[in-house]
Amino acid sequence: MTRPTPAVRDRVLSLSSAELPAYIYDLGALRIHAATVRGALPEQVELYYAAKANPEPEILTALGPYVDGYEVASGGELAHVGKAVAGRPLAFGGPGKTPDEIIAALEQGVERFHVESRHELLMLAGLARRVAPGRRVAVLPRVNLPMADDLLAGSSLSMGGRPTPFGMDPARAEPMIRQLADGAFPQLELRGVHAHLASGLEAAEQVAVAGSVVSWATGLGVRLGEVNVGGGMYVDYGDPERRFDWAAYGTGLARLTERHPRLTLRIEPGRALTAYCGWYATEVLDVKHSHGEEFAVVRGGTHHLRTPATKGHDQPCSVLPVDAWPHPWPRPAAESERITLAGQLCTPKDVLARRVPAAALRAGDRVAFALAGAYAWNISHHDFLMHPRPGFHFLDATA
Repeated sequence: MTRPTPAVRDRVLSLSSAELPAYIYDLGALRIHAATVRGALPEQVELYYAAKANPEPEILTALGPYVDGYEVASGGELAHVGKAVAGRPLAFGGPGKTPDEIIAALEQGVERFHVESRHELLMLAGLARRVAPGRRVAVLPRVNLPMADDLLAGSSLSMGGRPTPFGMDPARAEPMIRQLADGAFPQLELRGVHAHLASGLEAAEQVAVAGSVVSWATGLGVRLGEVNVGGGMYVDYGDPERRFDWAAYGTGLARLTERHPRLTLRIEPGRALTAYCGWYATEVLDVKHSHGEEFAVVRGGTHHLRTPATKGHDQPCSVLPVDAWPHPWPRPAAESERITLAGQLCTPKDVLARRVPAAALRAGDRVAFALAGAYAWNISHHDFLMHPRPGFHFLDATA
């Protein structure tokens, strides 16, 4: 169990049943966390926010004072983020870019492109020549570097170090990097290299991965302005009070930048910045018994908060008791110490948390699911069964 902040708790309890489920974001808490992250990083490290984690305009704006820019990975994100935080630097990443998306990015003046393949490089070069004549477009080829198995063993999701659709093998990337450095594509500027290899790594592993990427990049013998080592900082859904060790990570990156004083490092965290500021609040509709276990059915479910189904974990949550029961029929209540929280969908996979310690849980009580500020609403299958969409509340939105 984990407790919401007082502001979040008050808002959850103030909402009517008709206003639930709802996402509640504590923007004040987000600012404090982002300031802590920024303060832990050395000056030579640029901090970009991976907008895919949570692209709500209020989230993007709240992060503005603490980030150097935003990473987008589609034409839709490009347009959305460009409008929400107009004028801020953008990096365009992700595989499978279309010609129309690249044209839109060029017309919008995107700062840099992460190039995933030789085909993408040739497409970008041709379109840049036509759409942005006279302007050199900055590129960072994405490289899928091999890593020692033990280094990525703790990752929850791998985007490199093994066969994936992301980036290029070093043997294919190196000739392309040298061609860019030699001016074979006059409309493109080799800014650096990009290597986001895994998600869910602790600080020591992140530093080791960054060191390996920088070592490879600086060993190419070409001038590079920056190396992007990606994001993927660990978020512990089993222990939401435990945070990624940003201080240790910053110290490790500082040692790395001291060895390469002319090189800018860039990181692109998403989940580790915004997960902690978001809550998915709902109401218990029914409490029922099945083959020796108890289940609470809540409004909404994994079609609003897909993360626990996707990652196979139990979403941390807190029960907020409600004394009032406005109905003439008896109020269902739990009889055991632990209860599984399930949603309204017609599938046994619609489970948000299993065997939660929630003695005396009753229909009408509220449940606030923590760590719902990233990869939650925006990756969920919203229209399955066509239930109402949740509300959205941003606390301290104008501070």
